[in-house]
Amino acid sequence: MGSGNAMQKSAAEIVKGEQRVMIISEAEVMRLLDLNRLLDGLADGFRALSRGDIQTPHRPEITVPEKGFMLSMPSWRKGDPMMVKMVCVFEDNLKIDLPNHLALINLFDEQTGMPLCVMDGTYITGIRTAAAAVLSARKLARPDARIATIIGAGVQGREHLRLLPLIRDFDEIQVCSLYHDDAEKLAALTPKARAVVDVEGAVRRSDVVCLCSHSGTPVIAADWVKPGTHVTSVGYTPWPGELPQELVRNHTLFVEDDASFEPQPVGCAELQGVDPATATKLGDMLCGKAPSRTGHDQITVYKAMGVAMEDLVAATLVYHRAKEEGFRTAAVL
Repeated sequence: MGSGNAMQKSAAEIVKGEQRVMIISEAEVMRLLDLNRLLDGLADGFRALSRGDIQTPHRPEITVPEKGFMLSMPSWRKGDPMMVKMVCVFEDNLKIDLPNHLALINLFDEQTGMPLCVMDGTYITGIRTAAAAVLSARKLARPDARIATIIGAGVQGREHLRLLPLIRDFDEIQVCSLYHDDAEKLAALTPKARAVVDVEGAVRRSDVVCLCSHSGTPVIAADWVKPGTHVTSVGYTPWPGELPQELVRNHTLFVEDDASFEPQPVGCAELQGVDPATATKLGDMLCGKAPSRTGHDQITVYKAMGVAMEDLVAATLVYHRAKEEGFRTAAVL
């Protein structure tokens, strides 16, 4: 053996040793994640997806019969840490005062694979889903949009209400819910919001309609939606789902990627049986490969499912902000 290898250890001699890993709680994630930067970061992320610059492999699933499921959602872009989110969806959690979506995000060094950070992913899962939908409204809603309606007063309703004022100076944001008390509590969080009982009337006067329910059947009728409206839907339930088929099939449809058309739990109930070729990917539109809104009276529809790129973008923003602040909370592995 040549002398050049004399000082190199063999694999048998090398051990990892103690390594410090940053730990970021849900409360710190919420504090560290800037929502304007998230919206801009997601726009850049969707463009990168369109160019093929981000890896988002298929997500394996573990199913617990009659309880719920867990998905593993990995993603990576050159220059970012590698990310894996584990998200559990257990609907009965709501009965015991737990979120029905619980998630954990792990970041790994792209040069060595060494673990860098473990952070709560529950808040990120909610806010990035809403942010992608609101990003679609930023680009696809008419410039003169003045009235928005949120249908659903749960987690997604809350996050949409937090994000919508960042993209437009709406005159009014109407909040509707099956439980009007919940709508009133949510609307009280911002001066321009008000709780509304008449869902049909609210939709008919709206320029942007955000479906954020947990309903397994459509929560609006397609003929309530006036020409020129942008409709978003983030609800996740079995078929037929919250979004009317007439809106999906008869108007201009935008999605995150083709995985939205796969069977659940990966894809969307409302998109089952729909030809992916009839939809426009949000990233293609943002890159200019496909048109956005083409007319004042055009109805545009965005159906969200959630892709791992969104988690990568949010988690990387949190991680870098934590490092800038000299974040010290760490564990030894």
